[in-house]
Amino acid sequence: MPTPTKGPRLGGGPAHERLLLSNLATQLFEHRSITTTEAKAKRVRPLAERLITFAKRGDLAARRRVLTVVRDTSVVHFLFTEIAPAMAERQGGYTRITKIGNRKGDNAPMAVIELVMEPVTAKKATVKEAEAATKRAVKESAAKAAPEAAEPVAAEPEETVVEAAAEGPYGADSREATEDGAMPDGYPVKGNKDSMKYHTPESPWYDKTVAEVWFRTAEAAEAAGFVAPGGAKSDD
Repeated sequence: MPTPTKGPRLGGGPAHERLLLSNLATQLFEHRSITTTEAKAKRVRPLAERLITFAKRGDLAARRRVLTVVRDTSVVHFLFTEIAPAMAERQGGYTRITKIGNRKGDNAPMAVIELVMEPVTAKKATVKEAEAATKRAVKESAAKAAPEAAEPVAAEPEETVVEAAAEGPYGADSREATEDGAMPDGYPVKGNKDSMKYHTPESPWYDKTVAEVWFRTAEAAEAAGFVAPGGAKSDD
């Protein structure tokens, strides 16, 4: 029996694991919140968020792709008609994992995984615009102060430090992986530092890949030196 490249396998084999994750995703969409072990919650999270991404497209091809995982047509209908519209303004981060302690008996760490159904507030929607405006204001103030300073070169290190603090490990369009493996808001592309390959949500290897770095777009990943996996095809 082949072993997974990273992390423990759920169930006895690959087929059992796929069915287990499919059932977990189905229950999550049906009840909006389920209690399970931390390991299962972390493994079902990327699958559930990818299915929600398909549901937000809303076309027939996306519905058929979701039906290959979630076999209950009533749950798929609820996903496309209720959950996806509620997530329309949210760019990623569709689920939330909350640790609730250990289970009695085997002392397994438990967690609650739930859908984030709260509407995106205007404050959250304008965070990126505010950050961009702050960067522009810093650059403009540094440019105005440079001719008046006795040593113009002294203003450059401050500007460099501000820009470096906002950039990820591979530029402004990259982010380091988080401890719980959650996708950063607006960075759906997974990158693997060892193989220097990236995977988009449409990649057949997307769910099996553990992100070591996240990119905003595939172009940003290629600019950082990452390449698409051989034989990858677009889902569109």
